[in-house]
Amino acid sequence: MSHILIADDDPVQCRILEALVRRFGHTAESVPGGEAALNRICDTAQRPVDLLILDLVMPDLDGMGVLGQLRSKRLSLPVIVETSPGSIEAVTSAMRAGATDFLVKPVGAERLQISIKNALRLGQLEEEFRRVARSGAGIPALADFVAHSEDMNRVIRLAERAAKSHVPVLIEGEAGTGKDHLARAIQAASERRNRSFATVNCAALDEAEIEALLFGSDKSPGKLSDVQGGTLVLNEISALSPALQIKLLRLLQDGEFDSNQAKRAVKSDVRLISTTSSNLIERVKIGQFREDLYYRLHVFPITLPPLRNRRDDIPLLAARFAARFAAEEGKPHCRVGAEALRLLTTYPWPGNTRQLENAMFRAVVLAESEDLSLAEFPQIAAQVAGHEVKIPPAPAFGAVRPDHGREIVRVEMRDPNVLKLLNEHGEMLPLEALEAETIRFALAHYRGQMSEISRRLGIGRSTLYRKMKEHGFQEADGTVDAA
Repeated sequence: MSHILIADDDPVQCRILEALVRRFGHTAESVPGGEAALNRICDTAQRPVDLLILDLVMPDLDGMGVLGQLRSKRLSLPVIVETSPGSIEAVTSAMRAGATDFLVKPVGAERLQISIKNALRLGQLEEEFRRVARSGAGIPALADFVAHSEDMNRVIRLAERAAKSHVPVLIEGEAGTGKDHLARAIQAASERRNRSFATVNCAALDEAEIEALLFGSDKSPGKLSDVQGGTLVLNEISALSPALQIKLLRLLQDGEFDSNQAKRAVKSDVRLISTTSSNLIERVKIGQFREDLYYRLHVFPITLPPLRNRRDDIPLLAARFAARFAAEEGKPHCRVGAEALRLLTTYPWPGNTRQLENAMFRAVVLAESEDLSLAEFPQIAAQVAGHEVKIPPAPAFGAVRPDHGREIVRVEMRDPNVLKLLNEHGEMLPLEALEAETIRFALAHYRGQMSEISRRLGIGRSTLYRKMKEHGFQEADGTVDAA
C-alpha cells in the first residue's frame, strides 16, 4: 500500500482524487498548494510520500516550480501532473522537468489507476537501480538501509558518527543481520572512502593463511601494507588464533606491525572495522579471546538488531527485495499481498535479513503473477501458528512432479560420494533422471547451499530453482544459507 500526496488548490478535485486513490487500495492526503506539498514531502516525521499528483496551475507555487524544487533538492519522487485540455506545451515542459506522467482534467478513474500503477512501478525500479548501481560499484550508502524501527535508527545514527571518526569499530550481531554491508557503508561515508579497502574473513581461513594474508609473506606484502591509509574489515574476528590476537594487539597499541615480507616493523595507518556474530565478552570470560584486545576493539561498538526485533522494517525490506529480484530476472514488478505480508512480519526469521532475502528471491522467481501470496512462502507459513500449509514429501527417485521450489533442500543419498548413473537393472538412467540425480547429489554434497550449488553446476539460481521445482525436491524448513 503506497501513500499518495495530492497537490491541488481545488478542494472538490482533491476530494475526488482522494476517493479514487483510496478505492485503488492506497492511502491519500491532499494539500492546497505547491509550498505545502514541498513541506509535506520534506517532513521526515510523517509517513514518506511514494507518489505526488500535482496540479500545474496553483496560486502560490505552481507545478513547474514544485518540479524545479524537487530537482534542486535532489528529491527522487514519481510525479503525475494534472493539466487542462490543450496544454501540450505545459505537459512537454513538465515531462522535461522530471514528471513521470500526465493526466488531462477531468480525470477518468481507469486512466488514473493505470497512471498511478505505472508511476509507482517506475519509481520503485529507479530507486532499486540506483541502489544496485551503488552496490555494484562497491559504494553502499547508510541512507540505503531500511530503518523504520527505533533499534535500526539507533544503528544508523551510530554508524554516521563512526564514519566521522578514525577509531576502531566493532560491529556485533547475529548471522545474516548485515554486518559486512554496514562496515562497507561506514567506510563509504568516511574520509577514507576514496582510499584502499579490503575485507578478510577470519572464519574461512586457517591461522597460517590469515597471517600471510594480513602480515604478508615472501611473495606478498599483505593486506595491512596494501591498504595503508585505507580501511581493513576483519569479519568474524572472534576466530583469530591467540598468536594472531597478539599481533593484532600490537598493531592497535603501537600503530605498527611486523611485516613478514619486509622482516621489520612497519608503521601502520589503517582504519580497522571488525565484525562478529559471537559474544566476545563471553569469549573473554572463558579465556578464548584476549581481554586487552577486546577493549582495544570495543572503542566504538555497534550492535545490529536481529530481524525479529525490527518487524517495522520487514514490509519495506520485502518490497525492496521483490523490486530488485523482479528487475534482475526480467519479470514484472512484484507486490507482496496483505496476507503474505502479515505472515512475513509474524515469522521470527532465525536467519535474519539474509533469510528474508533468500525467501523473497524464491518467491519472485516462482511467482506466476505480480502479487506474491501465501502460496509463494509455504516453508515460512508451515512454521507460523494459524497457517496450515501442507508440503508434500519428496518423491521417490526418478519421479518428475511439479512442486514449488525451496530455498534449502533436504535429500537423502545412499552414498554421499557416489553419483548414481545406472538403474536397478544395470541400464543407463534417462537424461532427465540423470539431471535429477545430479541435482540431488549436489544438494547433499554442498548441504543445500543454493549459491554454491548454482555456481558449481554452472547455472543461474533461477534456473536451479526451476529445475528443483520440475523434479519435485523438498526443502528443509527454516534452513538458510549460513552467514
